[in-house]
Amino acid sequence: MSDVRPLKFVTLLGSLRKASLNAIVANSLPALAPAGVEISPLGSVADLPHYDADIQAEGFPEAVLAMGAAIAAADGVIIVTPEYNYSVPGALKNAIDWLSRLPDSPLSGKPLAIQTVSPGAIGGARAQYHLRQSLVFLNASVINKPEIMIGQAGSRIDAEAGTVSDESTRHHLTAQLEALATLARRAG
Repeated sequence: MSDVRPLKFVTLLGSLRKASLNAIVANSLPALAPAGVEISPLGSVADLPHYDADIQAEGFPEAVLAMGAAIAAADGVIIVTPEYNYSVPGALKNAIDWLSRLPDSPLSGKPLAIQTVSPGAIGGARAQYHLRQSLVFLNASVINKPEIMIGQAGSRIDAEAGTVSDESTRHHLTAQLEALATLARRAG
């Protein structure tokens, strides 16, 4: 019998597109997770209103509270996002802005992994670096390696089947999930 504590991770998807390659990667993670790790999606970033301090003053929207509670209850977070205009998609940044305003920031000290997916050659690297800047302010515990920047994603992901088809990419995703599990177990 194993004495390894089971872990629960959540995925925060930065894409809104129905046919998103990022969504395919996020949806593939549960099958790639190490034993004892359960991965489930958070609510959509599309469900959050644009951040507005006036809305916050009236009370946090239910979707923000639900996302914050799910993150707080999780052992780790995996952000899977595309790159827009050399940076983070606005909807994802908006979600991070809302989460940062919650009284007990759910991302503070939280083990976190970043995965970027792009049809371009460098796999969303610039978005990943911009995202890391925001996460430093929020005190998230972001793993540094292995980095996941899936470039030329169309040749690594079978969009029709909805799977990560490239074995090397699957291996790297699994390695990152193992590293996140190690960090989460140390933190917990």
